[in-house]
Amino acid sequence: MAMNALASHKLRSALTLLGVLVGVFSIIVVMTAMRVMQTSIEADLSQLGSYTFVVRKWPGIYFGGPEGFEKFWRRKSITLAQYLQVQERASLAQSVGLETSFWGGQAVSRYEKTPPNVEFSGATPGTFPAKNWVVAEGRAILESDVDREHDVCVLGNSLSKILFPFGSAIGEQVKFDGINYTVIGVLESRGLTLGGNQDNFAVIPITTGLRRYGHQPWRSLSILVQAQSQELYDDTVEQVRGILRVIRKVPPGKEDDFEIFSNDSMIAQFKSFTLTVRLGVAVISSIALIAAGIGIMNIMLVSVTERTREIGIRRAVGAKKRNIMVQFIMEAVVLCEVGGALGVLLGILGGNATAFFLKLPPVIPFDWAVIGLLICSFVGIIFGTYPAYKAANLDPIESLRYE
Repeated sequence: MAMNALASHKLRSALTLLGVLVGVFSIIVVMTAMRVMQTSIEADLSQLGSYTFVVRKWPGIYFGGPEGFEKFWRRKSITLAQYLQVQERASLAQSVGLETSFWGGQAVSRYEKTPPNVEFSGATPGTFPAKNWVVAEGRAILESDVDREHDVCVLGNSLSKILFPFGSAIGEQVKFDGINYTVIGVLESRGLTLGGNQDNFAVIPITTGLRRYGHQPWRSLSILVQAQSQELYDDTVEQVRGILRVIRKVPPGKEDDFEIFSNDSMIAQFKSFTLTVRLGVAVISSIALIAAGIGIMNIMLVSVTERTREIGIRRAVGAKKRNIMVQFIMEAVVLCEVGGALGVLLGILGGNATAFFLKLPPVIPFDWAVIGLLICSFVGIIFGTYPAYKAANLDPIESLRYE
């Protein structure tokens, strides 16, 4: 009966449910697009190995303005000497590594040249388990490479294939910034993320890079610490924090002049930021749904007036007030649900357009789809109750006389 009533006034029903469609669409399309990007960004942030945390001068992820970033600029840089002391004193750590970026540009082999987008960084042996780098061919950087400042490098998987398309890269020479390095290892592929290709980089001993590029005041190193187990993770964090506070002479009671973060902490911070955005979108979309609800109420009031005689006949043949009320509320709910279902469908398709253009896996936010439909039912019940009440309380005799 509700569907027949809506079908009998197709244009009016279509214009009415359009408001609901727009409101639900705006929620679902944003939530779907954010879910697509969130999945990729969280994978991008989860680059550390198990039970691993990073200590560095800068925060792992920052959403504030330039005025808040000033305090990070004022901090002293983390140095190689500080890393060596942490490595020596951190008894709870399974491994301690060091990493920094030196240069970005073109890599050249005897076969190929790359675009100028290769990341060139320095590391120590402890960096490999901390960053979850697995050597597919050759070997990783050794302590002897770091101590003797060898001119060797380990290549990311895709970079190796670009530079050496006809065979193994092990033992070959690669030129970075005009300097030759011997390839000693190739890492397993880690694939693509929203941030780009995770395998387009090369790693050299950090001491070799510091010798070549210097200990500039602005260059701060990152210490990567891997705990022995999940049970010892918190104790390891506190031990390293205490060691660094002593080394960097942080007064008691003062906040740390360095940042400690992990995969979980960065993802939690990112989710906290996106939660604010999602709530803002939900509030704005709710305004559209309220406007659509008011439109539904107006249409239903018109419908009650048009169908006064029908209501009188129903009452005369035995329909009770609650039957009339349920009938009109159901019509309002169906109107909202049809608009909501179309809004959910178009929102998921629109949101996954982001996945198509960014070449990311599509997602279907089932939770938000259900929430959207529940909101539609709620809007239909709230804004359909008054017209339904008015229809149910019409006088049967007067309704039968209505022309």
